[in-house]
Amino acid sequence: MAKDSEQIRTVLKRELGNIAPEADLDTLDSSADIREELDIDSFDLVRYITAVCEELGMDVPEQDYIELTTLERAETYLLKLV
Repeated sequence: MAKDSEQIRTVLKRELGNIAPEADLDTLDSSADIREELDIDSFDLVRYITAVCEELGMDVPEQDYIELTTLERAETYLLKLV
């Protein structure tokens, strides 16, 4: 199933909400590092990436996890995989 930008963004935000339920994702700067902005640790980041990959049916190599540290970069990177 082909994914578009809006579908990917929806999954990214939903999974971030699961990791950081107190966060206001509507005001999150899409170019901000989510680790810093949402005060999540490396374990939470891996949980987030794993959940996004499962939801989208994609595989992101560990060396590319840095590409998913901002919403903007994550969306761009994941669109390249579809």
